[in-house]
Amino acid sequence: MQFALTVPALEDKIVQKVVVNLLNAIYEQDFLDCSYGFRPSRGQHQALDEVGRVICRRPTEWVLEIDIRAYFDSIVRSALVEMIEKRISDGSVLRLIQKWIKVGVIEEGRLLVSETGTGQGQPISPLLANVYLHHVLDQWFEEVVKPRLKGQAYEIRFADDAILCFQHKVDAEKVLNVLPKRFAKYGLTLHPEKTRLIEFGRFAAGNAKKQGQKPETFNFLGFTHMCARSRKGKFTVHVTTVAKRLRRGLTAVADWCKQHRHDPVSAQQKTLNAKLRGHYQYYGRPTNYRSIWQFYRKVRRIWCEWLSRRTRGRPLTWERFAEILRQYPLLLPRITHTWAEAGSHA
Repeated sequence: MQFALTVPALEDKIVQKVVVNLLNAIYEQDFLDCSYGFRPSRGQHQALDEVGRVICRRPTEWVLEIDIRAYFDSIVRSALVEMIEKRISDGSVLRLIQKWIKVGVIEEGRLLVSETGTGQGQPISPLLANVYLHHVLDQWFEEVVKPRLKGQAYEIRFADDAILCFQHKVDAEKVLNVLPKRFAKYGLTLHPEKTRLIEFGRFAAGNAKKQGQKPETFNFLGFTHMCARSRKGKFTVHVTTVAKRLRRGLTAVADWCKQHRHDPVSAQQKTLNAKLRGHYQYYGRPTNYRSIWQFYRKVRRIWCEWLSRRTRGRPLTWERFAEILRQYPLLLPRITHTWAEAGSHA
């Protein structure tokens, strides 16, 4: 899938950052607690923590995964401008925003201008994308949908990645039926296969077992979420790294090792440890130790394989590589987030 990537000039970047700070001060008063993407003092892990809290502590039995096709490229610019004009009255600021929204992209030497998309790569693009979904989804779900439901319902969103949690199946099905129509009104399309409703909650595993099936799982922000039981026997949610993300991370490490196999071993160790540290900082959530340990072991094996290719006919045995590891150790896996943050039962 190709996305329109816009690279603004330095002067534009500086002005955009000033405008972003101005708009943040305004829109932070409007944005709802359910959104976590591209907002001050919020991020993926706060969204993941909220998933644990909602599913473990609220009457959640059904989860609706939302997947929007090519979101950033599908935003209808005229609709976005109308949304902004409801909150911003300064003419000069509005003209600047419209100029940035309508900027074209260069593809194969040609300037292309369309009526949709905000052009990823601009400092202001994430905020504008947030404003759009605030109106299209967040506000609509909170003010129009939830009052009409029989039971409780919750939304958790990071940028265009979102899940809706429901107490009752009938409510979830009602929203799933109307959501494509709501999105189509604003030029957005739901992916028919990746947008799905699943039973997920404290009774899901038992109900699946009665039917001779395994309980379903869902992916959110790089983690596969699974129904589980804590050591005390209470319902909880366990997470593991999405398989596709794990493979992608290992492929990136292998490509780097290939390109830098002739660098000094100490320099390779330093960079690999930085990559491992970054992986643990994001994926080191409770219950995900097995996945990050798997990542560590495979990184270790990849490094061994590429170091072996520079020994000129002398195979690097595991014993010799173990000696290298003693001198240049790789960072061991560690959990970097706590159960208290995750909001689940330990």
